[in-house]
Amino acid sequence: MACSCSAPEPKSPAPGFRKALWIALWVNLAMFVVEGLASLSSGSVSLMADAIDFFGDSANYILSLTVLSMGMLWRGRAAMVKGITMTVFGLVVWARAVWVVQAGITPEPLTMGAVGLLALVANVSVAAILFKFREGDSDMRSVWLCSRNDAISNIAVMVAALGVFGTGTAWPDLIVAAIMGTLAITAGISVVRHARSDIAEARACDVEPAPATSQNR
Repeated sequence: MACSCSAPEPKSPAPGFRKALWIALWVNLAMFVVEGLASLSSGSVSLMADAIDFFGDSANYILSLTVLSMGMLWRGRAAMVKGITMTVFGLVVWARAVWVVQAGITPEPLTMGAVGLLALVANVSVAAILFKFREGDSDMRSVWLCSRNDAISNIAVMVAALGVFGTGTAWPDLIVAAIMGTLAITAGISVVRHARSDIAEARACDVEPAPATSQNR
């Protein structure tokens, strides 16, 4: 039976999506450097988690740009890689938080708050640019989820900074880091499920019906 679906056919990306990805890529690379240095100086787990997330998002944007003009099968595979990466990132954040609990490190809240605010401005700008692409295929959806999660994480880092400042303990920072890790895990699972659906549909629609043959008697 011939496949009647049309989604897996190779098609051009949505207008403006490539440009949006390039903007997101450079913003994320810049913030990775800024937050990475700030996390080392402040000792904040949530800030370090956010910096690692910026780096992961940058790699994901490069991957998206690579497969942007390819068919649905390859774009689904790229989204699968990104979903798995997001899930692993969440697990790493949880592991880091557990280690800090044992080490008894208290972060510096003023650096956390200032850098968290800067990261929030950057991510809200990127999320606004990518908002109209949130209902696309699994690859577009993964890009949108990355930006959305980053903006939520930045707000959480700022809340953690206030908590650390008010309590003088690392627990607000650790709680926020755990939430960020959980958010990454759930978003990653969502992207993986969507990617599996796209891949399955692409493979099903790629099967050509066997040509009919007739035998002369």
